[in-house]
Amino acid sequence: MSAREAAFGALLRELRRAKSLTMEALAEASGVSVRGIGDLERGRRAAPQRRTVAALADGLGLDDTERERLLAAARAGRTPGYSPVGVRSFPRGIDDFVGRADELARLEALAGPPEEDGAPGAGGGAPQAHPVVVAVHGPPGTGKTTLALRAARRLADRFPDGQLMVDLRGTDDSPPAPSELIVRVLKALGVPDRDLAKAGPQTHPALYRQVLADRRCLLMLDNARDEAQVRPLLPGSGGTLVLVTSRRMLTGLDDVHRLPLGRLEPAESAAFLASLVGTDRAAAEPEAVEEVARLCAHLPLALRVAGNWLATRTGWSVRRLADRLAREERRLDALSAGDVQVASAFYLSYRQLTPPAARLFRRLSLVPGPDVSAACAARLTGQDLYDTEDTLEELVEAGLLGSSGDRYRLHDLLCLYGRCRLAAEDGTADIERARRSMFRWLLETAVVAGRWYEPGHGAPPPSWRGTVDLSSADKARDWLHAEAANWLAALHAAAADGDHATVVEVAESLHWFSDQWMFWGHWPEVFRTAARSAEALGDPLLAATQLNYSAWAELMCEGRPRDSLRYSARALAAARRAGDRVQQAWAHQYAAWAHHLLGEGGPAAGRFAEAVALFQAAGDLYGLLQALLGRAMRLRDDGRDEEALEVFRQVLTRLDEAGDGIQPHIAAFTRVSALAGTGISYSRLGRWDEAVEHLRTSVELSRTEGNIALESRYLNVLGDVLLTAGRTAEAREVFTRCVALGPDADARRVAEARSRLAGLETG
Repeated sequence: MSAREAAFGALLRELRRAKSLTMEALAEASGVSVRGIGDLERGRRAAPQRRTVAALADGLGLDDTERERLLAAARAGRTPGYSPVGVRSFPRGIDDFVGRADELARLEALAGPPEEDGAPGAGGGAPQAHPVVVAVHGPPGTGKTTLALRAARRLADRFPDGQLMVDLRGTDDSPPAPSELIVRVLKALGVPDRDLAKAGPQTHPALYRQVLADRRCLLMLDNARDEAQVRPLLPGSGGTLVLVTSRRMLTGLDDVHRLPLGRLEPAESAAFLASLVGTDRAAAEPEAVEEVARLCAHLPLALRVAGNWLATRTGWSVRRLADRLAREERRLDALSAGDVQVASAFYLSYRQLTPPAARLFRRLSLVPGPDVSAACAARLTGQDLYDTEDTLEELVEAGLLGSSGDRYRLHDLLCLYGRCRLAAEDGTADIERARRSMFRWLLETAVVAGRWYEPGHGAPPPSWRGTVDLSSADKARDWLHAEAANWLAALHAAAADGDHATVVEVAESLHWFSDQWMFWGHWPEVFRTAARSAEALGDPLLAATQLNYSAWAELMCEGRPRDSLRYSARALAAARRAGDRVQQAWAHQYAAWAHHLLGEGGPAAGRFAEAVALFQAAGDLYGLLQALLGRAMRLRDDGRDEEALEVFRQVLTRLDEAGDGIQPHIAAFTRVSALAGTGISYSRLGRWDEAVEHLRTSVELSRTEGNIALESRYLNVLGDVLLTAGRTAEAREVFTRCVALGPDADARRVAEARSRLAGLETG
């Protein structure tokens, strides 16, 4: 503590006591915190800025002479001769900045409102006791520095004591040490070399904190390597805004605001390209511009390279560049303009990884789907699960991997870069071994998960030792949803490798689960692939089974009854060759449904009857219940609603009698359909209350079971019944609920619900 600082504190205490004010009373009158006043009086803080002194003078009620005396003591107490020199020149390229409106707005809010000289800080008090630190982080090429510079330009007037940009060179082999950076900042702030030499290296950090303590500066620490490099550069008090940019998340820093950056929105990407190549040129080829943006994965660095390439090649069409980028194996090479290369930007981060993290990064490029779990990633390297989780988090921290919940995702261009490194550093045999290990695990786990929904299976056997939690049907369903793109690719790979038995086993295990996720969109290819594998195995019973599943997928998932009939006909022929009555019955059942949807009542009734008889003869309760539902619906469509109601009651009675003897998910699926069918028949008879009651029960059971496909279907039916019954407000609520169900709903039902709502709006 210097004598000058002590003089200000002593004078402040003297004036406060002369006015008979406590620290609390002065704090209330001036807006300066009690702690701030105490620190000033005890000399623990450097003398304050003019706006704080003015606030204290007002709170003390000083006359002009006393006010000037206090201001003079404050001026004398400040560090002499240290006049900050702000960095006010910015790199080229910032003028074509596009997007990031939310991020800029957040930075402006964190910076606080502009302050006038002589006014107290935000909220009417002294300058903030602690600086605001914002860590702007994200993958290479997301424009972190550009955003920070843009914000610095906007906010410059709010920081009159200086704006400084310091390049921390975090991607260099030997980045500057914090001690070197501290000296650099102190010199920029006007501290003379003689004072630095007099203070000595050991006291430079204290001098650094002292110089910044009562100044309102904007300090940009660009391209930070890690927390250890940044931490000593964070001032402990004062009104400084510190913007730290880094490829790393800098998780170890405390008391910081975090601002993650990702890709631009598609519209922002197109606008950015247009700003680089010219609006007229972009407007002439809007589809090509959108394609270039997509192939650049909406990454700002890649977009800039692509835009600069076109800007310097005026004879090129945008389409020509889009076609060049479409070649996946050459895309990273194409994203190069002079000394600016996307691949080089990625390499700077990649080379800093530990060997296990670099290996996993390369092998994550083998994942066929958009994201992956830790358990699946572990199969790529042979690490145990916990080590894999640590390695994945290292990649997240390094900005090379995104995460959402327990899923991890490689940015599209980073995935391409990973493949390049994989080809360069891993042997062909090792790559194939890793891929096969992952695919084998995916298919084995899919079988165990799917069997939760299969009669006679349920929970995994005690002998199963998996690395994912499949302890309930809901968890099994969540896993099948999350890894769908990955296990589907594994299924195709198994078929291509001639592993037909595995393909059939996977499809069989997922048969009843498919009812729970009817509109996923890939069931036709799953079951068609399995049917081809079954035929390759030369087993007519397996072929009949998978062909029947294909008939179901064409009929129920795709809404193509005519195509379904071709599969059910092939299934019936194969089932007859195998001498299997159950698969013959299913072939008749699906054919009956197809005729029913095509409005061919006669063939439908005959096929339903055949199915009922064959299921009864085979003693197959599951099939019989579905065939009875079909018969009831056929009766209803023939106008025989009382008879239909009786058959629906038979189905519900059989379900009640079977109790625990029937697989719960199949029982629920069947009960939903029977209740809905009953409600529809009651509505046709004008028995509205009974109709609504049964349909509401059906909808709620669908929701409880998580079967969004059925929920969307019967919400629409319920809405139509309510409309016909004159209960418009209830109908509007039901249709609104259907529209909000999301992508797993039946898109046709959602479209119908939207249409109904539009009709209600127009009267």
